[in-house]
Amino acid sequence: MRKEDCFYLGKIAKKFSYKGEVLIYLDTDEPELYENMESVFVEFNKHLVPFFIESSSLHKGDFLRTRFEDIDNEEEADKIMGCEIYLPLSALPKLEGDKFYFHEVIGFDAEDQRLGVIGKIVSINDSSAQPLFEILKGDIEILVPMIDDFIVKIDRENKKVVLNTPEGLVDLYLNS
Repeated sequence: MRKEDCFYLGKIAKKFSYKGEVLIYLDTDEPELYENMESVFVEFNKHLVPFFIESSSLHKGDFLRTRFEDIDNEEEADKIMGCEIYLPLSALPKLEGDKFYFHEVIGFDAEDQRLGVIGKIVSINDSSAQPLFEILKGDIEILVPMIDDFIVKIDRENKKVVLNTPEGLVDLYLNS
């Protein structure tokens, strides 16, 4: 499995028992969706390796107490500590309406209601407090905050995100 075909689910955070159980931190708003998985991909030495789950249960909200097949002591659990966990993109629940996954809108046109098509969404910058659409128009990079008030519609059929940005925000980039 290639990393590009997967999404980041979380990280193996700590050992839970001397029998090799671990706690996986789930980086999701809905951890209960991932309570009964059969397997996950663990990034080990820069490769995604399938690990089969013997048992799992939610633990204190965002953690999944997990027992993997073939890991039955602390030494084996130590080898996967800190490793990232991935699932195939196909495992994501489908979103409807104006809800979307960040990876889903990459490549969509960004259309402003006032200015028309302002470019193509090339990436989502979520390294700051407020995620940003990174939009490319020619060689100009336009950053638009991903605020519900700015997002009018996600048009999956026509591969575009319709925005209603305040006057001056996009103009700042286009007129510089």
